Amino acid sequence: MRFNFDLQEAKPEQGRSSTPKNDVEWVPLKNHPVFTSSAAVSAPLLSPRNLLAWDGASRLYFWDSNLLCLHQISVRLGEPVPTSVLAASPSKVLRPVVEVEFEVEKISINRNGSALLLAGSDAHCVMYLYGRASSKDNAIICRTVNVGSQIYSNGSSVIRVLQVLWHPYSDTHLGILSSDSVFRIFDLSSNLMQPEQEYYLQPAEPGRHRNGKSMCRNATSICPADFSFGSDHLWDRFSVFILFSDGSVYILCPIVPFGSVHKWESIIEIHNDAHTFGQKSSNSSAVSNSNLAISWLEATFPDLTHQASEGIDLSAIRARPYALFDASLSLQGSLRKVSHEDNEDLAIRGAECEGRAVSFLYNIVSKDSILVTAWSGGQLQIDALADEIQPVWNVNSPPRVRVDSEDHICGLAMICELIPGNRSIAKLDQPLENTVWLGHPPPLLRLATVDLALPKKAEGGSFITMFVDPLMPERIYSLHDGGIDSVVLHFLPFTSQISGKNEAGRTPSVHPVLSTCQGEASSPSPLYGFVSLSDSFGYSWIVGVTIPCECFVLEMKTWNLLLPSSIDMENKSSQSQELKEREMPDIIISKELLSGPKVVLIPQTSSNLRSVAADSIEGRSTLHQYFKLFHENYVEYAHKVYFELKHHGPHLKRIINDQHSRLGEAQEKILKVEEKQSNLEDRIAHAIQQQSFLEERLKRLRNLPGAHKKPLSKAERQFKSELDHFSGVELGALRSSISALSARLRRHTQSPNGNASNQQKLISTRKNHAQDSQISQLKSSLERLSLVSSENSKKVKLVESALKSWESSR
Repeated sequence: MRFNFDLQEAKPEQGRSSTPKNDVEWVPLKNHPVFTSSAAVSAPLLSPRNLLAWDGASRLYFWDSNLLCLHQISVRLGEPVPTSVLAASPSKVLRPVVEVEFEVEKISINRNGSALLLAGSDAHCVMYLYGRASSKDNAIICRTVNVGSQIYSNGSSVIRVLQVLWHPYSDTHLGILSSDSVFRIFDLSSNLMQPEQEYYLQPAEPGRHRNGKSMCRNATSICPADFSFGSDHLWDRFSVFILFSDGSVYILCPIVPFGSVHKWESIIEIHNDAHTFGQKSSNSSAVSNSNLAISWLEATFPDLTHQASEGIDLSAIRARPYALFDASLSLQGSLRKVSHEDNEDLAIRGAECEGRAVSFLYNIVSKDSILVTAWSGGQLQIDALADEIQPVWNVNSPPRVRVDSEDHICGLAMICELIPGNRSIAKLDQPLENTVWLGHPPPLLRLATVDLALPKKAEGGSFITMFVDPLMPERIYSLHDGGIDSVVLHFLPFTSQISGKNEAGRTPSVHPVLSTCQGEASSPSPLYGFVSLSDSFGYSWIVGVTIPCECFVLEMKTWNLLLPSSIDMENKSSQSQELKEREMPDIIISKELLSGPKVVLIPQTSSNLRSVAADSIEGRSTLHQYFKLFHENYVEYAHKVYFELKHHGPHLKRIINDQHSRLGEAQEKILKVEEKQSNLEDRIAHAIQQQSFLEERLKRLRNLPGAHKKPLSKAERQFKSELDHFSGVELGALRSSISALSARLRRHTQSPNGNASNQQKLISTRKNHAQDSQISQLKSSLERLSLVSSENSKKVKLVESALKSWESSR
């Protein structure tokens, strides 16, 4: 059937589109007519509520408890100035097709913004924001369905809903934790009454003893309190964290909604991790656990083996229904802190915390998985996972599987118990092979315990809810009866180690954002709604609604919030330049603009539509409805494109001007370098010439005779000193004695004959034998002196030659 229609005839009705029209006025969000005192809550709140939701783009939703309707408000972030938030007035009014008979305590929107959850303690329902059936009294009637009404909203049922969350990887799956200690997952696209997956939690450990005494846990300590889905990090994406009233945290892994879509590279990463660290381990338990994980992955994602063998890379992969036929998921926990000693008595709940655990938050910051537990006494326990999560099954515990007529799995249920004896104490000095794939729950590393200093309450204590800043995951907002506080984490174990930050031991900073206490005597009043907004330019706001239904909008400072407070004065100029660069946000086109207009959900139509003629009343009505639906989405997308481009104009102009100025500075520097180039070339040539001259001179010096002589050894230096002493003292004495003897000999030989004859006569008269002996002694001494003299002369020549050689070597 081919539709032909005139665009001029199909005009959208007034009030049906959120696209701004001529009669729409843009006012500050805090002054919007929806937030008036007439819509104030008359009765005091018995439980905390959050009746605000944001679709992440341009729509803000507010549930009116008095009129039982939903207000859809189109907002403009950062217009006309970057710090302002404008809202379209009047807003669209959405009403459920059936009356909501329970008290709505929380609203939340799914990932693509097509459905909104209305949750209460007794029941909950889902409103589909597109594909509405009709309009009445200037309000759009939206299709509304109840989820699990036979379980939660039965008149005789005492089961309370503790927490309801949209699954982060599916637009149609809801996770519900109830007071009967059962975690259920519903698929809105297949069955609204019966859950797709059921997990019966059994945290009690019967028969366990501590210090020889039986340890009994009372009923309140094993009651669940809250849960949270994991995020995009290894096996965290398939994990569910469950908090109990005593502060203990347990993990269920792996849990994946049937038909959910996941990133291909993430599945490949955990598949390779199981092969690398699990199957190559020397421990049989690690090999067995990794084999179970690999078989589960390859069966849940059958494209994993096919595409890997064919060598084709995919961007996304879809999970199919699967469950191990002889194993159920293990309830991993309770998570304990890392220890230096072999002490099993580790406190799960810190002694400084009071009351009971009331809420839980999982947050992923780069490489760190952060767990935050809020206590009714007003304390926040902030922990980080010190190891990775791995899936663990209880073998020989088959699950219960529900199949259809074609034997395809359409539902499953299993009992999740603790593995007996699997309570290993994690130590900091444990080697890697003693912890990986052994089935032990990951340990916790305590980062800080924050006391919000809330006013004491006699009954029940304070209820604290926590939210993550969408722009800066290191910041956590805590919403309580006394107002709003901001907690910023400065130290993260893995992230700080990778980034090289030396901030170990730096405690989180706590800043009060808003106080709802009018004075010391007045009692605090909780907020009626809270949501955090952010845009692509790095601006962040928080929007809240008080019990008198007054709206407030606060701009939150984000840039430089994580910088350390200490500044090095020596590097003050460089740090100021870095701060200046960080203050200027990058121009980022929003994801909604790049991905195009949202997928238009075609309304439900009857099966005989193809037999309807295009020019009939039914055909023209259907065409008219289709045109209004498409016109609303695409015209709104065009307006967003116009707004984004217009908002980018001043930023682009500033960046272009800055680039031009930097280009001019660079060109001036180039001209100065060109002017100095000739002088530099002359200096380089002179330096090269001088270097060649020095090299030639060095060669000549190396050819000198004394250049290759070795220096005197220690023995030679001692011998030289002895010769110097000998030449200075003994040689002079020998020369003087030789000269004296030579003179006496000359006088004796040159005397006259007469004297000689007289002397001979005189001598002859004396004892002749005495003269003969003296003469013989004198001759022998002269001979010895002559020998000594000759030897000394030789030694003197040797000394003189050594001195000459030494002087020449110098």
